[in-house]
Amino acid sequence: MILAALAFLMAAGALAVSLYTWWSSTRTVEYTAEQQSAARDSACSAYTTVRTGVQTNTNLAVAGDDVSGALAVAANSRVALMSGGQYVLDRVDPATPAELAEPLRRFGNTLLDVGAAATAGALNTDPAQADLLAQIDELNAQLTQLCPTAGG
Repeated sequence: MILAALAFLMAAGALAVSLYTWWSSTRTVEYTAEQQSAARDSACSAYTTVRTGVQTNTNLAVAGDDVSGALAVAANSRVALMSGGQYVLDRVDPATPAELAEPLRRFGNTLLDVGAAATAGALNTDPAQADLLAQIDELNAQLTQLCPTAGG
């Protein structure tokens, strides 16, 4: 009898913990205007930094037939794409407004995709890579509107 009562109490406790966990995970978190503004500012700052870094490092020219220089420029481009994509993704705070967070996540993930494909040898003229680059251009236009100080 005592074991049955103990088992019942443990089952009831487990059910209570499960219900609380479910309830906690389904609640919508409300962020203050200040939190959303700070998250927007941080996300836009990250976007601006990455946009500038990627634009700078993917458009460097190599003088003459310098093979080592060409390899260094290519490597630097890939680093800018990969680290820039991850940096943007890391700076999207939960309080970032959805209309900004969603394109920022797509931007970061697309930068990672372009960098990974370039590392694997894809050329910018390859159809899949060209499509990704077009997506980045579209996202840049959208994000420049959402982050007005990001205009270049």
